[in-house]
Amino acid sequence: MNWMKKTALIGAVVLVSGALVYGVSTEDKNKITHEGSAMFFPTSIDFAGEEAPLQIADVRERLDRELLINANLDATTLLIIKRANRVFPIIEPILQKYNVPDDFKYLAVIESGLVNAVSPAGARGVWQFMPNTAREMGMEVNDLVDERYHLEKSTEAACKYLLDAKAKFGNWTLAAASYNGGMTGVTKQIEMQKVTNYYDLLLNDETSRYVFRILALKEIMKEPAKFGFTFNEQDLYKSLPSKKISIDSSIIDLATFAKDQGINYKILKIHNPWLRDKKLLNPSKKKYELEIPLSGY
Repeated sequence: MNWMKKTALIGAVVLVSGALVYGVSTEDKNKITHEGSAMFFPTSIDFAGEEAPLQIADVRERLDRELLINANLDATTLLIIKRANRVFPIIEPILQKYNVPDDFKYLAVIESGLVNAVSPAGARGVWQFMPNTAREMGMEVNDLVDERYHLEKSTEAACKYLLDAKAKFGNWTLAAASYNGGMTGVTKQIEMQKVTNYYDLLLNDETSRYVFRILALKEIMKEPAKFGFTFNEQDLYKSLPSKKISIDSSIIDLATFAKDQGINYKILKIHNPWLRDKKLLNPSKKKYELEIPLSGY
């Protein structure tokens, strides 16, 4: 499972141009960029109720790095904030249902930017599951149906993984780290280094930054104006009213099916991205639920 990588070039471009986007003031951005992060660095911060030891120099500096980077990725961070208005209301009740802390919605943020991303390694969806892992977690993955693109089902699968990881490691911070580094990989480092705290482990660069990226996005998204992100309510992406219909038979032509529902093929695929072909063959009579928007197009 991989978080979305942002290149230094993109960071440089948005750093120069981002102050003009959606009311992000040049003055505020200059303060964050040139005066350091003291103006917004938290006195304390936690992940899932587990306090980060900011008194440790390298911990403080690693968080500082991620806050500065993401506060200055203006276009990228603003788009995430806008998408969260649509995506978080779907993720949050599922996390609550499985008794997984609400902070894990920010793990989805750093994994994919809250879009159905595709990694070079083949991880897909908002939660960035690899094919074999997805199947192990009960998702259907084939040429016609790929439930890694199904937000509700992939969120449930992520919850199951995280609960297993929490049972193994005993805390949510290491469970989060293992979502990136793998349970086996994190266990190996714990055994070799003889420590049991994420903040005490020396890990590869990606996993070492992973929890700090979550913390930084959590801090920014909870108080965006504090970091220079100002916008109106109407700027946020809204969920459109929809209905769900159950299908337990094959659909030979999804374009025709969409027309019969009063929408078009594009809209059907936008709302049901787990449909990966022009048809849905279903000889086993499996029950699928399709989302059909009621208005807005």
